[in-house]
Amino acid sequence: MTTLIIARHGNTFEPGELPRRVGTHTDLPLTEKGREQARAIGRYLKENELVPEVTYSSKLQRTIETGEIAAKEAGFPQPAYQLDIFNEIDYGPDENKTEDEVIARLGEQALKDWDESATVPEGWVVDPEEIIQNWQGFADQIRIHDDGEVALVVTSNGIARFAPHLTGDFEGFRAEHSIKISTGALCIFHYVDDRWIIKEWNLKPLL
Repeated sequence: MTTLIIARHGNTFEPGELPRRVGTHTDLPLTEKGREQARAIGRYLKENELVPEVTYSSKLQRTIETGEIAAKEAGFPQPAYQLDIFNEIDYGPDENKTEDEVIARLGEQALKDWDESATVPEGWVVDPEEIIQNWQGFADQIRIHDDGEVALVVTSNGIARFAPHLTGDFEGFRAEHSIKISTGALCIFHYVDDRWIIKEWNLKPLL
């Protein structure tokens, strides 16, 4: 049984710092809280016998650092393979802007639609079909040998929200779950009986 673990990177804003919408053009490091979240991911994987045999990340330092800290804490230290397909989306004119500034431009409904159905707001440079195809191609690649591999992918919220398409029933999934994932949270997929199933979604390991 192939296992795909998808983690959202840890925190990138310090306590009291005003959060901003950071995408592929804003390369922030983890905060100490973010590193704690990465270690918590690793402990969870070790305690639940889900130690990754391979780790993938985007090319942004917040995902690279999360993946490498988590793998080390799980007991299988290794560099993460950095893939462009896991880079955060391009928020266009809203890149690095506060949520109040984004809402002022787009309106609250546009962000609600993004969080509930992954409907792309005006001005963002996002191709949902390409992201979905990237997930499907990647998932096909890791399961091709059917050797029980456990793969960890550390990415961002904008990319991870499209992963439920692997099940073939995105609409059914989002009707029962929020597709938005918290920082430092995990999603666990198993490939069983020729299909991907989601065992956990937005699971937050204890710090």
